[in-house]
Amino acid sequence: KAVVDKKKSVVFSKLLKAIAVAAREESNPAYNPRLRTLIEKARENAVPTENIARAIAKTADSAALEEITVEAYGPAGIALALYAITDNRNRTIHEIKNLLLEHHGKLAPPGSVQWAFDGDAPKFPQQIQENDRARIRTLINALERHPDVQRVIAAMAQ
Repeated sequence: KAVVDKKKSVVFSKLLKAIAVAAREESNPAYNPRLRTLIEKARENAVPTENIARAIAKTADSAALEEITVEAYGPAGIALALYAITDNRNRTIHEIKNLLLEHHGKLAPPGSVQWAFDGDAPKFPQQIQENDRARIRTLINALERHPDVQRVIAAMAQ
C-alpha cells in the first residue's frame, strides 16, 4: 500500500503543479483549454476535486513556480527534451544533470536539441541498438520519477 500511495502522490503533485501554473493565465477552465485538459487528466487519475480547486485557488502562490525546458543528450547521443515545473530552477537543473551523469547522458546547451523535435514528436528518429535502447529507457524512467519533471521526449525510433 505504501508503494502505491507513493506513486499516486508523485502523479498527484505533478498534475497539481501543472494545474497551478496553467491557472495563472486564466483560472476559468471554460476560457483556458490547457487548464481544462489538465483538470480532465487529473480526474482520470483520481485526484480529489478539493485538491484541484485548491491548486487553482493558489495561483498567487504559483508565481514562484516556473516552467523550464532542459535539453540533453542520452546514451548513444540520443536527443532528449525535458519539460519541468519547479520552484527552484538551479536545484532542478542540478538534480537533472546528476541523473543524466549517472546514466551516461549530459546536458546540452539551450537550443542545441529543440530543433530535432516537432512538438512532442522527433523530426528525425534515430535507430539505435537494443542495449542502448535499454539504457535510454532506464534514463527516461529515472527522469520521469523526478518530482519536477513533467515529460521527457527522446528522438529515437520506436
